[in-house]
Amino acid sequence: MASQWHSLVSQKLFLARTLLSQLENDSGPMKDRPATEAELAMGREAVIQGAIELLLRSRRLLLVMIARLYQKRSEEPATLDELAALIGEAPNDIARLRELESQPGSWWNHLDQMEASQSRPPVTRKSVSAENIIAVSADTGPDRSAQGLRRTLGAMKNFADDLEEQHSEW
Repeated sequence: MASQWHSLVSQKLFLARTLLSQLENDSGPMKDRPATEAELAMGREAVIQGAIELLLRSRRLLLVMIARLYQKRSEEPATLDELAALIGEAPNDIARLRELESQPGSWWNHLDQMEASQSRPPVTRKSVSAENIIAVSADTGPDRSAQGLRRTLGAMKNFADDLEEQHSEW
């Protein structure tokens, strides 16, 4: 049963990878005329946001997969805290996820940042003029580059595959 969930997680990750590959083929929509800069920018943003949503869905499905590995057949935890409440803090899988959650550069942390970013309107930026130039570091948000998303995707895929392999050995 859990392997079906692993397949579903893998499918979502594959779809996200497929979307990200479209960023390299940035030729625009299939039309008789070349795409405008605005069309290319909108297409790129749609691909990035779509890939992020698939990664976020994959993470949620990963939590359900873990619940199934621990014989929790009807529960579908949406957060790590819900999963921990369901199966306890003792299992090694929870400890690994907790460590990833607290690690600044981890795939889990990257997904947390992207989820927060996607769930809020963009920050309004002040216009720069000669009178108001002050050197301040601006929050640029999470890494939404294709390379950054691929790195997170690969780390998630490795985690899910390792988890499936460990539990199928029993």
